[in-house]
Amino acid sequence: MKKIRVLIVDDSEIVRNTLSSGLAEDPEIEVVGTAEDPYDARDQIAKLNPEVLTLDVEMPRMTGVQFLRYLMPQFPMPVIVVSSITEKGKQVTMDALEAGAIDFVTKPSVEMDRGVDEMLQEILAKIKIAAKADVSFWKTGTCSKSTTAAPKASQVTVDETRLIAIGASTGGVEATRQLLQKLPMTSPGIVIAQHMPIGFTAAYASKLNEQCSLQVREAKTGDQVLPGCALIAPGGQQMQIEFSGKFYQIKCTPEENPAGHSPSIDVLFRSVAEHAKAKAIGIMLTGMGDDGVDAMQVMRQAGARTLAQDESSSAVFGMPYEAYKRGAAEKLMALDDIPAAIVELLKES
Repeated sequence: MKKIRVLIVDDSEIVRNTLSSGLAEDPEIEVVGTAEDPYDARDQIAKLNPEVLTLDVEMPRMTGVQFLRYLMPQFPMPVIVVSSITEKGKQVTMDALEAGAIDFVTKPSVEMDRGVDEMLQEILAKIKIAAKADVSFWKTGTCSKSTTAAPKASQVTVDETRLIAIGASTGGVEATRQLLQKLPMTSPGIVIAQHMPIGFTAAYASKLNEQCSLQVREAKTGDQVLPGCALIAPGGQQMQIEFSGKFYQIKCTPEENPAGHSPSIDVLFRSVAEHAKAKAIGIMLTGMGDDGVDAMQVMRQAGARTLAQDESSSAVFGMPYEAYKRGAAEKLMALDDIPAAIVELLKES
């Protein structure tokens, strides 16, 4: 069996040794080398040709974010960021994902002798997912592959009973940003379930709010889903919608679901199927596995319109493929074409 070639980049010798010895125990992984900073990493990449990179984001001389901005347009490859859970670490992690990292794991919040096993299991799983990802589109210097213009605000009539529900996982942080940036201010209320841990969804929402004309924030129980506003499911919680008779309202609960995702796309989409029915549009973006696929099928059966991101624009063509294969998604579309398709669906109704 061909092993996944991994290069570890971290300025801490302790972290490098911990990751190197821990990852090497997996028979599917080969740690081909370690680097103490991006300059060393640049040389190691050219020499060792790794398939996946683990990258610390807070390093002297050059940060991980700066390195990604240099690396991805020239030598695109799947990168897993290793981040701290400090407020600064959260913001830098969002910058790294925007610069091309496919996913991230957090370092233990205390000394390295606690929480290491949990971190290693998470990074092993994400390395195996990342190894299958296609990040070649970064060769152009951007994740976007289409020149489709953003729909004009006048093309959509404000309707508080309409709803857009988005599900995303690996690669979805950047995909969701691009989608939201191309939706007009008159868009119906938007609810989003992105697989992300506790503490990072608020930073993610804040960054999106700075980059989009829509208002974006982390959801909380009692929030109204209003036109021109996108609500991100909080990490570690399940988000559902309820209909009051005039508008949709958010309910967040600290519950796990059987598949272990928290937030879960499935939980959100099932509530959309129940309460929004034909008033909803469901979008399945890039991600591994099939979370939300069955619930999207229920949405479609209830009259909702459903779309999924196509393979060429997906970092990981798992969830969108399953959605289309099972008949949950009506069609596959390039990421940049989805906003205009949403506007057309809203005009039809």
